[in-house]
Amino acid sequence: MRIALLLVAAVASAFGADSGLARLEQQIVHLARTTDAAVGVSATHIETGRTVSMRGTEAFPMASAFKLPVAVQALTLVDEGRLSLDRMVTIMPQDFHPGSGDLSDLMFHPGLALSVENLMELMLGISDNSAADLVLREAGGPVAVTARMRELGFNAIRVDRPTVLLLAAWQGVKTVPPESQWNRDIWDRLFDAVPLAEHMSARRAQTNDPRDTATAEEMTQLLVRLWKRELLSAKSTAELIGMLDRVRTGKSRLKGLLPQGTEVGHKTGSLGGVANDMGIMTLPDGAGHVAITVFTKGSGRPEEVSEKAIAEIARTVYDYFTLTGVETEKPR
Repeated sequence: MRIALLLVAAVASAFGADSGLARLEQQIVHLARTTDAAVGVSATHIETGRTVSMRGTEAFPMASAFKLPVAVQALTLVDEGRLSLDRMVTIMPQDFHPGSGDLSDLMFHPGLALSVENLMELMLGISDNSAADLVLREAGGPVAVTARMRELGFNAIRVDRPTVLLLAAWQGVKTVPPESQWNRDIWDRLFDAVPLAEHMSARRAQTNDPRDTATAEEMTQLLVRLWKRELLSAKSTAELIGMLDRVRTGKSRLKGLLPQGTEVGHKTGSLGGVANDMGIMTLPDGAGHVAITVFTKGSGRPEEVSEKAIAEIARTVYDYFTLTGVETEKPR
């Protein structure tokens, strides 16, 4: 398979990019069939603008990938002087939410405060849900994030709920207590009380819920414009790209089959049947950079199956644009 792709890329380089991109898309379609999930893909070679897409305009649940638009909104407020990365945020018992990361697993006692910058590191680096919901609050909430996306021209990226309410809906919790009563014990009891059949029904419903979704094409263009410094100031752009470079999750996704040492700044998203990854891959030998998004939804198989498909698609895209890229300098 790899040899065949390399030959395709070589032919594309010699005889024209359009036919090569068509063959690349066919290869992606083939790889997508290795999982039972629906798969949406968009990849753009940043320096030349060449793009390949498969189901790129279809809405997919972002899961924790929504944390990138939240970060863009928060840093926009920083650039506007309306928020400071040094601002200390007091974390109350009701702010500890279930899900990824380990902030709520390590802190059991009152008296904790973290800066917005540290919360963003936790939100992106280990995908901590408690930190994400706190940053979302500092950024003005879901309405503000979605409005920012619309202002930037991204009409298909929508943030509707904090992670805690997204998780509650996914689990099938029908009645959510007032925020003043929230704590980890309450969430654990609410989640445990949902019968398996109701949870599976809720999970299927969330797969088709238009809330908290995005298209692969728009998410990829968000990454392209971030890299080109079209979204944020140079300082905030460097801050966010640095955080994406330090992400610890998803080692078996975009990074899974890339050559050791390949630079990939990315953000993952996972939620029962949903496995996502999106990021910017640095190609070798001055061939440029590729912004790529791979969304999946609706899988009934182990997460590793979708992760393997993501890794294969990422490597295929990496190989193609490595052979057909351009000499360029890294815009940092």
